[in-house]
Amino acid sequence: MEIKVGIQHINREVVLEVTQSGAEIEKAVNDAFTSSDPAKAVLVLTDEHGRKVFIPSDKIGYVDIGEENGRRVGFGAV
Repeated sequence: MEIKVGIQHINREVVLEVTQSGAEIEKAVNDAFTSSDPAKAVLVLTDEHGRKVFIPSDKIGYVDIGEENGRRVGFGAV
């Protein structure tokens, strides 16, 4: 699943391919925004290669959660 995160005052968005479901990503985003503890007010995303990205929740402009179904390529793709 592709996730795009817009960060305030940064022209480029962060784009990740993740293995988590849309519901898991949504929960992580909500937890980062609603946490009263500054140490936990960070959105942590792990891409499909195991790399982690840490984004402070107060710097997030938007989060775009892509489709859960992967793109199909090749003959017979509908």
